[in-house]
Amino acid sequence: MTQRTYNVLFLCTGNSARSILAEVLTNQLGGGRFRAYSAGSHPTGRVNPFALETLAGFGFPTEGLRSKNWDEFAASGAPPMDFILTVCDNAAGEVCPIWPGKPVTAHWGLPDPAAVEGADAQKRAAFRETATVLRRRIELLASLPVEKLDRLSIQARLKEFGRT
Repeated sequence: MTQRTYNVLFLCTGNSARSILAEVLTNQLGGGRFRAYSAGSHPTGRVNPFALETLAGFGFPTEGLRSKNWDEFAASGAPPMDFILTVCDNAAGEVCPIWPGKPVTAHWGLPDPAAVEGADAQKRAAFRETATVLRRRIELLASLPVEKLDRLSIQARLKEFGRT
């Protein structure tokens, strides 16, 4: 029997740090069960260099990553999403596009590592900390028996993971 692949969209405002980290971590840790994407309401147009450095430090690929507008995933022909997770408080409060298929949504808010000021070492530490929290949440997502749970149970668990 072929295992179903679930599409996950991580949303943030700039799509340069947290949502990019979550996209790559999910694609690497999801065991083939999840295909992740990321986008922003007001994309910066570039991926934060510290996000790329953090991912490369985990040994994860970074080529082809780009800052995308969330309208790209609401357009005709876009992959249908099963889950939409906001990773910043701004995106959680914005009016989102209407997503086809009524995906399960949850908020996994995290402080913006790109907003950290100071020396590069402090910025790197903030990105590592953000990636570590996201990694744990994504590991929980990957262990979830999605095919055995109803929509409300999945949504409750995802929200719970966002507080972990």
